[in-house]
Amino acid sequence: MIHARILVAGLAALAFATPASAYWEFGHQTIAEIAMANVTPHTRVAVKRLLAKQALLDTPACPAQTIEEASVWADCVKPLKDADGKSRFGYAYNWHFQDADVCAPFDLTPSCKDGNCVSAQIDRDVATLRDKAAPAKDRVQALVFLIHFVGDLHQPLHAGDRGDKGGNDVKADYGIYAPPRFNLHSVWDGPLPERAITTGPSLVRRYPAAERARIGAGGVGDWSRESWQVAHDQVYASALGGDACAAVPARVHLDDATIARLVPVSRLEVKRGGIRLAKLLDRALG
Repeated sequence: MIHARILVAGLAALAFATPASAYWEFGHQTIAEIAMANVTPHTRVAVKRLLAKQALLDTPACPAQTIEEASVWADCVKPLKDADGKSRFGYAYNWHFQDADVCAPFDLTPSCKDGNCVSAQIDRDVATLRDKAAPAKDRVQALVFLIHFVGDLHQPLHAGDRGDKGGNDVKADYGIYAPPRFNLHSVWDGPLPERAITTGPSLVRRYPAAERARIGAGGVGDWSRESWQVAHDQVYASALGGDACAAVPARVHLDDATIARLVPVSRLEVKRGGIRLAKLLDRALG
C-alpha cells in the first residue's frame, strides 16, 4: 500500500496534469519494460542501437536514450517550440488517441480521419522501422513514438469515450480523494494503474510463449476494439452505476470496492500493452 502522504502528493500532481497525457511516467515506463523483457535478443539490441542515436531528434530537454525515457518522449515534447515560437510537435497531438463513442457501434472512421489517430500511427511507425532505407532520424522517431503510442492505446479512455474528451470533462472522486480538477481520465492515467502495477507480482518479466501468443493475437485494429470495449464495460459502467450510457452527473464517485474491482482490469491493460509492444518491435526490428 502506498504511504498516505506519498499518495496525497501524487494525486495533487495528477489533478493538474495535462489532459492529453496517458499513463504518465509510471504506466508508460512499465509497458516499455515489459516489452523489453519479452522481445528477442536481436530486437533488444536493435532497440538499444536506435536509441543510442536519439541525439538526432534534437530534443535535449526530452532525452530518449533509455527505454524508460523513450516511453514518455512523445508527451515530453508536446510543449517544445521552434525559434519562431511555433509548436514543433503540434502536428502529433491527435496521434495519442482515437476516442470512439462507446454508446454507438464501434467505428474509428470519424476519429482516424487522414490517419490522425493512435492506431494508424502505430502501423505507420512499424512500417517506418521496417524500412531499412529510411533516414536514421525517421526510424529513431518512429521507435519512440511507437513505444509511447502502444501505451496510449491501452489506456481505455484513449480508445473510447462519451464525447467528453476521453473522460477529462467528467469530474471524479477516487475513493476519499477529490481534488477540484480531478477527473475520470486522471483516475485511469494515474492512481488506478499505479496501484494496479504495484499490486501482486511484478508485471515486468518474461512471459511464457503461450501467454504471449494469446495476448498478442490479432492486430492493432483488434486491440483498438478491445480497448474501446473496456472503456464501455469497465470505465463508464463502473462510474455510472452499471450503465455506461446513463446520464453523466456533475461528478462521479469511485468507492473503494469499485476501485478494488478495477485494479485487475487496469493491470491487464498494462500487461497487454507490454506484450503487444514486444510483438510489434519484433515484427519491425527482429
